[in-house]
Amino acid sequence: MYPEILAHIKRYVQLQPHEEQLVCDMLELKKYKKKEFLLEPGKICQGNYFIIKGCIRQYFVNKKLNEQIIAFGLENWWIADQDSLLNKQPATSYIQTVEACEVLLLTEKNRIALFEQVPVMESYFRIMMQKAFVSSQRRIGFLFNMNDEERYRNFSKLYPGFMQRVPQYMLASYLGFTPQFLSRLRAKKV
Repeated sequence: MYPEILAHIKRYVQLQPHEEQLVCDMLELKKYKKKEFLLEPGKICQGNYFIIKGCIRQYFVNKKLNEQIIAFGLENWWIADQDSLLNKQPATSYIQTVEACEVLLLTEKNRIALFEQVPVMESYFRIMMQKAFVSSQRRIGFLFNMNDEERYRNFSKLYPGFMQRVPQYMLASYLGFTPQFLSRLRAKKV
């Protein structure tokens, strides 16, 4: 049994004991070292990853060969290349550990089987996708409606845990500015 994911699921939907076992049977525990790849461009995303321990980033490399981080994941968050999963096409992004990680992989095949055997899990994943969509919309709004300093302040208030766990250059990439600008902001004690 995986208590972390079961506790997370129970925040949104109710499971019967036999359903808890079915959920756990569909998951595969995977351990990764720091800086290991879960996914690279050109490969098909294997499924959704639930993070038990650690920090993960999703990014692409732009035409100027700069890394552009599009998502982070911490404990009790899901991460995947949804485009690759949904469209069964090669990924265009990387998913890489920032720290040593333990994740639970729910393969796409097992997700489909799980929805048939435990229908309430479809509601759970719909809620997770809605929450991810809202988060993406907010991030886009922050990028368009806030200046760099406001984005930094807002992010540091919403996610103080990231400030200590994520290297400065990654945080700058995610927030849409240079590491040098972030250094100046931190020096000002923003």
